[in-house]
Amino acid sequence: MNPVKPSNEKEKKRELFRYLGVASTVGINLVISTFIGFALGYYLIDRYFGTFPWFTLVFTLLGIAAGFKFLFKIVSRISKDNNGDSEKGN
Repeated sequence: MNPVKPSNEKEKKRELFRYLGVASTVGINLVISTFIGFALGYYLIDRYFGTFPWFTLVFTLLGIAAGFKFLFKIVSRISKDNNGDSEKGN
């Protein structure tokens, strides 16, 4: 028995849903990493040492940077996947 190859339309739908999943993951990750940075700075350091707003700002910026690092990592992975797919087609 030969397996039936999925049609081109099904592949396009599958790829669309994969990209939507990746996009939602990136958005959630940006929000969560920013919140974690804020929480670490405010609740763990500034409240105990009385240094509010300094560590809150520093850790919030570090959280934002971590979120963007993840974003660039995902974009480069997708770009690499797309370049690999285009080279296979030629």
